[in-house]
Amino acid sequence: MKTAQEMKPNSVALIDSQPWLIQKAEFTKSGRNSAIVKMKLKNLLTGSSTETVYKADDKMEQVILDRVDVTYSYSSDSVYVFMDEDYNQYELNAEDLETVLPFIVEGMTDICAAVFFEGKVISVDLPTNIVRQLTYTEGSARGDTSGKVMKVARLANGTEIKVADFCDTDDWIEIDTRTGEYKSRAKAPA
Repeated sequence: MKTAQEMKPNSVALIDSQPWLIQKAEFTKSGRNSAIVKMKLKNLLTGSSTETVYKADDKMEQVILDRVDVTYSYSSDSVYVFMDEDYNQYELNAEDLETVLPFIVEGMTDICAAVFFEGKVISVDLPTNIVRQLTYTEGSARGDTSGKVMKVARLANGTEIKVADFCDTDDWIEIDTRTGEYKSRAKAPA
């Protein structure tokens, strides 16, 4: 058993004997009130979605899922296809990849993990750190050197991310996929 606060996006909780995929979890702690976690959940059996609020210390039963290493192959319309080392293909809809979709780009070579529940693939996890190339960013602001200066940049798939002010178009950057935030400038993958 885990507390609601410990449950992360893309994990599965057993609620009322039904497996629910946690698509989004936001922890909130305000002054007088107790801490809460707002969750966006998707039922893996029916496909229905709901948003629910739990107390941060509510107990939830986590379902352990099987995982297989896969790589991104291609997408067609809103279906994304991943392939394992035995050339088995796994298809997922865009809504099943909501948290990782901003970082999926054509030609990516990252080893991902396909997540299975009762033999059916339900989502894909990216590595914790990935390297992506910036396709566009504004120039640096001259004279603005106080504090941590960030600016908006764009990845190849159109995702916008805040990066350090010294980053330029065509630079490679490292991104933490858990938070979706810029970590550092990186070398181009070999």
